[in-house]
Amino acid sequence: MKPALIVHGGAWDIPDEAVEACNAGCHRALTAGWSHLARGGSALDAVEVAIMVLEDDPVFDAGYGSHLTLDGRVECDAIIMNGATLRSGAAATLQRVKNPIQLARKILESCPHMMLVAEGAERFAKENGIKLCKPEELVSEAEQEAWMKCKVDKHAAEHHRGHEQGTVGAVAIDRNGHLFAATSTGGTCCKLPGRVGDSPLIGCGCYADYEAGGVSCTGYGEAIMKIVMAKTAVDLLRRPATCVDPSQAADNCNLSTADLAAREAIHLLGKRTHATGGLILLDRLGNPAFAFNTPRMAYGYVAPDGSFITSV
Repeated sequence: MKPALIVHGGAWDIPDEAVEACNAGCHRALTAGWSHLARGGSALDAVEVAIMVLEDDPVFDAGYGSHLTLDGRVECDAIIMNGATLRSGAAATLQRVKNPIQLARKILESCPHMMLVAEGAERFAKENGIKLCKPEELVSEAEQEAWMKCKVDKHAAEHHRGHEQGTVGAVAIDRNGHLFAATSTGGTCCKLPGRVGDSPLIGCGCYADYEAGGVSCTGYGEAIMKIVMAKTAVDLLRRPATCVDPSQAADNCNLSTADLAAREAIHLLGKRTHATGGLILLDRLGNPAFAFNTPRMAYGYVAPDGSFITSV
């Protein structure tokens, strides 16, 4: 089977001055992931390394660059899901793990449970060879400044330009047809300590089933959770292409099943929750699709000819 890869760096009101950095970050993530897939490597390795690139880039809300909680600390969440077994590995409210996606993979492969949180998750990380960092090492200068402004002026939107809804994700299929999806986030700025959004929750921020496809979501977590958006999009991939948005039916019905599934899931998010977000997906054949109802979303995928397509 021909490998496939798609990534995203969040759907939000990305300011003009951040567009170039978001494009570059998605391109680097594709380069890292595709380096594994092109030489016959696994989809699991591909999504992990792609997301690690995004976690290390302060322009994205994951790993280093994550938003700070009300208490001024980073709390990260991440998940990886195996489309063959329907098993996932997830971790939440991490304060001392530089690359949360690495811990999500370790839980997927080596833990009897599918999700660990907080101190228990970090203890598992340490026991399984993942070095813990100091909490302050995850705090970027930009997020520290934004948090300080919010602290004296509550959570003023102008401090973030909508950035509080960013997240990163990746979906890949390798030559053997193995499908993996993954999502990583720092959550929303000034969130209550202990808050967990959609990103690490199976079916909400991420879902993969090799019989249909894989999805990674981004946006307002509490709303995405309401419609279990990742699972909803995957279920839409199982059906013949249909249009549920009457206002755009004429245009939508000329699209592929993958494109329609993405658009209809986002339409449902807006219709039922009046919230914003985005998603990326690969169907079971590796066809990429994406959709969002925010001003912009950072994303990239590998075209059939092997070229990288990125956009914001």
